[in-house]
Amino acid sequence: MVKLDETLTMLKELTDAKGIPGNEREVREVMRKYIEPFADEITTDGLGSLIAKKVGKEGGPKIMVAGHLDEVGFMITQIGDKGFLRFQPVGGWWGQVMLAQRVTIVTRKGDVTGIIGSKPPHILSAEARKKPVEIKDMFIDIGASSREEATEWGIRPGDMVVPYFEFTVMNNEKMLLAKAWDNRIGCAIAIDVLRQLKGVDHPNVVYGVGNVQEEVGLRGAKTATYKIQPDIGFAVDVGIAGDTPGISEREAMSKMGKGPQVVVYDASLVAHKGLRDLVTDTADELNIPYQFESIPGGGTDAGSIHLTHNGVPAMAITIATRYIHSHAAMLHRDDYENAVKLIVEVIKRLDRETVDKITFE
Repeated sequence: MVKLDETLTMLKELTDAKGIPGNEREVREVMRKYIEPFADEITTDGLGSLIAKKVGKEGGPKIMVAGHLDEVGFMITQIGDKGFLRFQPVGGWWGQVMLAQRVTIVTRKGDVTGIIGSKPPHILSAEARKKPVEIKDMFIDIGASSREEATEWGIRPGDMVVPYFEFTVMNNEKMLLAKAWDNRIGCAIAIDVLRQLKGVDHPNVVYGVGNVQEEVGLRGAKTATYKIQPDIGFAVDVGIAGDTPGISEREAMSKMGKGPQVVVYDASLVAHKGLRDLVTDTADELNIPYQFESIPGGGTDAGSIHLTHNGVPAMAITIATRYIHSHAAMLHRDDYENAVKLIVEVIKRLDRETVDKITFE
C-alpha cells in the first residue's frame, strides 16, 4: 500500500467526501480546511459556494480560479412498499455504468449502504437482453423488507445518494483512481494555487473558489462570480482523455500525463483569445506542457463566469481524465501539478496593464 504524502492525503479527503449538487457541505468543509491557511478571508455566497480571497496587491485586478464542489450522484424520490428505493440522477449519468454498483445514501440518522439493481437478465426475453436497462427501471436495494423499515433507518425522499469508491493510488503511482475527480481536482488546484502564492509578490487579488451545483447547469458559478465581480476568470475542471482503446484523435486528442488542457471551445464558452494567448505564451516560455482541447458536447463553470455581471474574460483549464461521470475516474498527477504551476505563473503576469490589454483585445 502506498504511503500517502500531504498532497495525496488532501486528494483522498476531497474525493472521499460526499456532495451532490445542493448537498455540498461536507466537501466545502474539507476544502475550507485546506485553503484557509493560505487565504486572507473566507466567505460563502447565498448558495453555498466557498470563496477564499488572497491579496497580492490591494486594489489590483481580481482573478477568480474556480473548481466546483459537487459530484454527479442521485437523489431518493420514492420508497416502495417492499423497501426498494426509486431515485433520480442528479447530473449526467450513462445508464450502462450504473447497474450493480454500490452506493451510499446519506440520511439524518447516518449513512446507509445500497446497491443499484434491476430485473435480472435471466427472466428477460432475448430481445430485451440486447438493450441497455433504462435508468427509470433501476432501483436501489438497501436490504430493507418494507417501507416502514427503510423509513426507520432514516431514508427520506430528497436524501443524497453518492457512488461508493475509495481513493486509490495505482501501481504506477502517478495514476490516481477515485470517485468525484469531477470536480474535486479543480478544488485541489484552487487550493494549491493559493498555497503556492503564499509569501509571493503578485499584482492582483486572487480568489480560490469552490462553486456549488455545476453539474445541474453551472449554477453556483453565476452567484459566486456576481459576488466577486472578477476581472479574469479561470474554471479548472476535468476534460476527456482520448488515450483509451477505440477513441480516435478526431474524437479526443488529449492524453494523460501530457499536460493540462487549454480548452479553446466547448458548448458553454468560446475561450477568450487574449487570455488564451497569455496562458499558452506563458507555458511556452517556461516549458510547461499543455494540450489544446475542444469539447463540443460539454461545458464548464467558465460558461457562467464569462456571462456574469458586465462579462468576464474567461477560459477553462482542465485535466484529461478517464471514465468521468461514473463510480471511479482516473487522472495523472503530473497534469494536476502542471496545471497549478501554469495558473500560478499566469497570475504573476496579470497586472492591471496586462488585464486591460486582454480585456480590450
